[in-house]
Amino acid sequence: MSQDTFSAMIVEESADKQFVRRIGNRRISDLPEGDLLIRVHYSSLNFKDALSAIGNRGVTRNYPHTPGIDAAGEVVTCASGAFSPGEKVVVTGFDLGMNTAGGFGQYIRIPSEWAVRLPVGLTLRESMILGTAGFTAALSVWKLAGAGIKPEQGDILVTGATGGVGSVAVAILARAGYRVVAATGKSEEADFLKSLGAAEIISRSAVTEGVEKPVLKERWAGVVDAVGGGTLVAAIKATRYGGVVTCCGLVGSPDLAMNVFPFILRGVSLLGIDSVQCPMQPRLNVWEKLAGDWKPAKLEEIGRECSLADLDGKIDAILKGGIRGRTLVNLLKE
Repeated sequence: MSQDTFSAMIVEESADKQFVRRIGNRRISDLPEGDLLIRVHYSSLNFKDALSAIGNRGVTRNYPHTPGIDAAGEVVTCASGAFSPGEKVVVTGFDLGMNTAGGFGQYIRIPSEWAVRLPVGLTLRESMILGTAGFTAALSVWKLAGAGIKPEQGDILVTGATGGVGSVAVAILARAGYRVVAATGKSEEADFLKSLGAAEIISRSAVTEGVEKPVLKERWAGVVDAVGGGTLVAAIKATRYGGVVTCCGLVGSPDLAMNVFPFILRGVSLLGIDSVQCPMQPRLNVWEKLAGDWKPAKLEEIGRECSLADLDGKIDAILKGGIRGRTLVNLLKE
């Protein structure tokens, strides 16, 4: 392999409009324009990556393409001078891995405005165990706390609790002193969720029971929802007076079929969480929290490592809801 080539996952559209994935060689010189070239050490697998890898045009318009909305590594060159060679950086969000070649390759080239210096307190590996999912979870907790929801006000519900966002949210909330109720369809993962700090485990059906009613019995001081659809509707309807619900997922459904009673009778607030275009200052604030007092105590238990060669099967698994926690992609092994 020449100095200009590197290993990457390449998703291609075949003649019969099917999408195929392979590990192959790309050229640094073929990467998109940008002032910052990064040697990627680690990436991570997100649901959005899996959608890009199966040809979802809502995520990625043009193929061939290298997915990977997360990347952490070392600066090779920076034409703008914003970073120095050898500095460690983290990149999540913006257009990385969507229509810009992403972290499932050993090099990325991006605008320097997309990168964050690795915060003190995190390694590159740890930053990608967190990745977009962990950042989104922390942004959700940050919004809850910023809206005035305090631990003494009552239980916080986390839906989709064994997933990437959910598992990190459970751990962060527990570290921050909240009593966490984790909702999952995987009863066999109760011990895992308790090890992250969940005080109580409930089934998905326990959340959605009675969802057809105008409102439900008040249960939650706050909610971190990573599912959407009927689960989000039921969570909103069961939120206490003045409570706050954050929404960042649509795996259940992108639709929100409900009335306005929880909002106008109980003063419930619904806050949307977007990690893609999040402005830089709150982005830096949240990463500092993740590197500090919100850093999950058992971060390594949330992440499971794989290589590029193993990634294909992991993509199939995450699409079927078969991934627990986070999947860390090691690009150093290639």
